[in-house]
Amino acid sequence: MHLLSALTGSEKGLWGKMNAWQMVEHLIAFFDISNNKLSFPLVTSPEDVDKYKSFIYSNKEFRENTKAPLSVVPDEPLPVRSDSFPAALNNLKEAIENFFNYFHKNPSAQIIHPVFGLLAGNEWILLHGKHVRHHLRQFNLY
Repeated sequence: MHLLSALTGSEKGLWGKMNAWQMVEHLIAFFDISNNKLSFPLVTSPEDVDKYKSFIYSNKEFRENTKAPLSVVPDEPLPVRSDSFPAALNNLKEAIENFFNYFHKNPSAQIIHPVFGLLAGNEWILLHGKHVRHHLRQFNLY
């Protein structure tokens, strides 16, 4: 959160179409998927899930301009929903807390990710790390 607080919300990334505010709200949605607040069907063929899931355990990071499936993230950034950029940052903090609270209360839960399939809490943590670092690099914060 500290790194993101250096932003004003209007910054453009080094790649992609989202500005900083849209990126923060994108992160909120990603955390909402991981705590079962939002859901999307699996778009990866079942026989490919293990191959995709191996990325989570690898030292590889998301590449610049990595695209999520269009059924999950449209090609054009979604309009912002928060009243202000500071409110968006606060909503992200809350979404992160909700994620950890969810898996604290439901330690054996597995939540579906539309590309990586069913993920346990520890797998979501690894994936969140890769995803957040990707967007921190996008805005030259990491």
